[in-house]
Amino acid sequence: MCLDLALANTRCPISTPLLYTNMSKLVCVTGGSGCIGSWLVHLLLHRGYTVHATVQNLNDDNETKHLEALEGAQTNLRLFQIDLLNYDTILAAVHGCAGVFHLASPCIVDKVHDPQKELLDPAIKGTVNVLTAAKEAGVKRVVITSSISAVTPSPDWPSDVIKSEDCWTDTEYCKKKELWYPLSKTLAEKAAWDFSKENGLDVVVVNPGTVMGPVIPPRINASMLMLVRLIEGCTETYEDYFMGLVHFKDVALAHILVYETKEATGRHLCVEAISHYGDFAAKVAELYPEYNVPRIKRDTQPGLLRAKDGSKKLMDLGLEFIPMEQIIKDAVESLKNKGSIS
Repeated sequence: MCLDLALANTRCPISTPLLYTNMSKLVCVTGGSGCIGSWLVHLLLHRGYTVHATVQNLNDDNETKHLEALEGAQTNLRLFQIDLLNYDTILAAVHGCAGVFHLASPCIVDKVHDPQKELLDPAIKGTVNVLTAAKEAGVKRVVITSSISAVTPSPDWPSDVIKSEDCWTDTEYCKKKELWYPLSKTLAEKAAWDFSKENGLDVVVVNPGTVMGPVIPPRINASMLMLVRLIEGCTETYEDYFMGLVHFKDVALAHILVYETKEATGRHLCVEAISHYGDFAAKVAELYPEYNVPRIKRDTQPGLLRAKDGSKKLMDLGLEFIPMEQIIKDAVESLKNKGSIS
């Protein structure tokens, strides 16, 4: 597919084409229709950026309508339909952009039928395709959305040392336990760093924890579903997935912060505090005694040291994190508004 044909998979919220008066503030957000992506598009538009946001299907109102309704979308947003395994569709979306925020990656933490097809290929090959397109398009900086799932599970990490950006998920442990999502995020991030070193592309990474808060899209994400299940009485402790909460807004702000700060380099843990799933469950039970929240008595993340400043790199850049209590309140109210809980 040539670039001209790929551009056919695009749509402006208005019938007239966008006028790109400031190319330095033209950026692409892959996965723009998701919960984090929507918040990022929202804040970028608010800051005067022009945004190319990618979706999987331009004909799906669940992916497009909430983006088109954002303030500033009428003049500064263009939607692109991409396939992470189709390089030309990605190149069309990043063409002309000064920066790229790569969020698009499948998130499946329940039963995976075909790990290679459902998770690994889109995550790893998709990341390399985005970086290759960014390099070809002359993009100045790429921000990769990784995950704390690329930091934990890491059973061999010293038990007396707080986990940091130096910690990596144990891929062999993931394969043994069939933890395909952490494996996909870890291998995708490592592929990004390899590409950056080999091709001289400026890459920075954000590693968010369990992301919750007000949901902009019609659909909730896996993290919010975790909260729904907890409220409904689920006793799962997510031992290999949890490392702390973070608000949607703070994750979006972290992306913009590392993009705009030239001195920002490497990985950036993004959690309001390093905590255990049991801490989260206890706080939900305290705030909402009317729900059937299970009391988890045992330590849910053995070996994970708690820390208030686990995201010190982002804090040093000026990010002030919304605390756990407010994250939970915002998330529960959002779920109520959407009818996901009574």
